Amino acid sequence: MFIGIDLGTSSIKTILIDENQKTISSHTEKIKLLNPSEGFYEQDPKSWFNATIKCFNKIRLEKPKQFSAVKSLGISGQMHGATLIDKNNTILHPCILWNDTRAMNQCYFMEKKLKSLRKESGNIAMPGFTAPKILWVKENKPKIFKKIFKVLLPKDYLRFRLSQAYYTDMSDASGTLWLNVKKRKWSEKLLNLTDLSEDNMPSLVEGTDSTSIVEKKISNKIGFNNQVIIAGGAGDQAAGAIGSGVIYPNQSVISLGTSGVYFSPTNKFIPNTTQAVHSFCHCLPNVWHHMSVMLSATNCLDWICRIFQLDIDSAILKAQKYFKDNNINTNFVQTTPFFFPYLTGERTPYNNPNLRGSLHSLNPSTKIDEIIYSVIEGITFGIKDGFESVHNVSPKNGKIYLVGGGSKSDFWCNLLSSSLNSEILLGKDADLGPAFGAARLAMLASKNYNIKDVVKSMPIKKKYKPIQKLHNLLLLRYKLWKEISINNESISNNMVLK
Repeated sequence: MFIGIDLGTSSIKTILIDENQKTISSHTEKIKLLNPSEGFYEQDPKSWFNATIKCFNKIRLEKPKQFSAVKSLGISGQMHGATLIDKNNTILHPCILWNDTRAMNQCYFMEKKLKSLRKESGNIAMPGFTAPKILWVKENKPKIFKKIFKVLLPKDYLRFRLSQAYYTDMSDASGTLWLNVKKRKWSEKLLNLTDLSEDNMPSLVEGTDSTSIVEKKISNKIGFNNQVIIAGGAGDQAAGAIGSGVIYPNQSVISLGTSGVYFSPTNKFIPNTTQAVHSFCHCLPNVWHHMSVMLSATNCLDWICRIFQLDIDSAILKAQKYFKDNNINTNFVQTTPFFFPYLTGERTPYNNPNLRGSLHSLNPSTKIDEIIYSVIEGITFGIKDGFESVHNVSPKNGKIYLVGGGSKSDFWCNLLSSSLNSEILLGKDADLGPAFGAARLAMLASKNYNIKDVVKSMPIKKKYKPIQKLHNLLLLRYKLWKEISINNESISNNMVLK
């Protein structure tokens, strides 16, 4: 038996699988998100551990025999979060999360101070990354900075609470801006920029490695019979890719969830910093990946649904009806509103935390249906932006899988396929996500299985092929959308309150 834990932004999901990768039980616990001011997003790290123990207890009650037989567990987690602890392992500050944008000035400083930063890291300095957050702490809360003993990513703090050991894996470490991603080791140059050293970092391992075991006291309390190994684990997107079986260069996966991600493995390290593509290690040895990230995807749809007091399914039906009734009109391309999904800034391709969402081409006759359509289309175009940015440095993939909440809509899947002009594959297990990938890493860390047998591609539930007529229509819309977007980007810094 094996456990996979996914430490997300809004909840912790834990699954129990057997040797055949069948899900025996699962449970999810919500965790609180703190938003102390504009652009600031934090969480209490203690809530992660408490929620995990609740998940364990629920699964143990449901499947006591299977739970007690667990051999190893893996953890995936939201990336980039800065969890600061002192020499007594006391939390010094709420964890500053991946979507926090307070550290943009620190990014400018890092790029100016170290001219070789992009070459050393393979990435742009982004406020969501961990290192700029530490500079912000140093400048704004110097007493806390002086007490820092270790900086741990969210999943690695949870690992520490379970084992008292300090480890991280290559995929998650890639998002700190302290890793030389090409060489898969901590960079002294990058650490020096934030006045930290390798002593302040957890030990580096591959996601498939075993790191430690669950502490005996905790193990006895929650009901494990074995010495439970903890795998190296992975950042959430790498874990999700493992869960989808996406580990080869001819594969990729789109995650159409709260954020929008396009993830594409590669056997070579090839950065694309000019378009803010993330060039990270995968959680398997000698594999890297390109990743585009849009900060706001399905949460844009959640936002418009709250405004119009609609549920998600009803909103998508309205958008679908509008598109079906109007795309045959000659003026559809110019008169349908345009939506830009930058509610909290954007990463790929702009790396600009000051961008904000906006609607364009409204008129007195604009109706709810077309606004909702424009929101779904705008999110789709955001994914297309990332898709094009990634494939400026890597060949287009033969198999593109789709996961996340947006994959539940046939209309949206068709829109996405035609927009990218690529076939989209919907897997039968598209909703398993990073927790399943973490459980697969747990299997591999036990050393009783090989990668080829464990990391298999998802069985295909449905295929969506691009429709040429629809692609041509969306391409016209995308070109106009892109033109407006670029003009918006140029004035965005003057429109956000300082």
